[in-house]
Amino acid sequence: MTINSKKIPNAFTVDFEDYYHVSAFNGIPNLDNRNLYPARAQIGTERLLEMFARKNIRATFFTLVACAREHTDLIKKIAAQGHEIASHGMYHDRAFTQNAEVFLHDVSDAKKYLEDLTGQPIEGYRAPSFSIDHRNPYAHEVLAKAGYIYSSSVYPVTHDHYGMPDAPRFPYRPKSAPEIIEIPVPTLRVFGKNIPVGGGGRMRITPYGVQKSLLALYHAKENAPSSFYTHPWEYDPEQPVVPGLSLKNRFRHYVGLKSLFGKVDRMTDDFHWTTMKEAYAPYFTNAPVG
Repeated sequence: MTINSKKIPNAFTVDFEDYYHVSAFNGIPNLDNRNLYPARAQIGTERLLEMFARKNIRATFFTLVACAREHTDLIKKIAAQGHEIASHGMYHDRAFTQNAEVFLHDVSDAKKYLEDLTGQPIEGYRAPSFSIDHRNPYAHEVLAKAGYIYSSSVYPVTHDHYGMPDAPRFPYRPKSAPEIIEIPVPTLRVFGKNIPVGGGGRMRITPYGVQKSLLALYHAKENAPSSFYTHPWEYDPEQPVVPGLSLKNRFRHYVGLKSLFGKVDRMTDDFHWTTMKEAYAPYFTNAPVG
């Protein structure tokens, strides 16, 4: 059976944070000095919003409260344009660095702030740096207690900053909290390993044809929705260069910033994009317990 990728819904997601929030910058001094590092999330976000409006795409914005506080009018604008606002926590602390009590305060406070700001229910959550894994088995239970309906915080890959390669590859209800759905970042199973297909730095590093082929292959093999994640700073090549980074982190952060928008512009023509809740709607009623 031939699969028409154009008809399969995919979730376009934006982790709304600024360049100085990324985990690779942890430990760099003076990142809170706005004279040295001004807030710039609006630049990349406005480029994406223009594209979304032009193509009638609605996306999901996993919103970091620390960044939202710098751009309250922008968050209201995003919500008013019909995009889904979800939570990215308060301060970009990795979830596995917080015990259950601290994590509950973080996700509850973030949910309340965003609901008060937008006047809309906040139902989705994404942990900074996909930081739900074996180190915080309480995480889904806490999210359910805080009132979230779904999470997209597990990345079933091997990576030096995140990952749980033995996690389910498709949406599931965690045994510890079956009232919530975890929607992992999509991967392809190739020669016994999970290969990322959900965006991130690989999209900036590789030619667009690679991403297009991977996503089409994913649809052909799985006949299932996918998701793509990105950040506003990835569309802002003029952002300040932060000193003190390792060569690896410097490469990861700054490579491909000038070319990404063109790739994403093509990708949004080649595939069908919508919000997390719409793309994964069938799983909200029939996701298995995993």
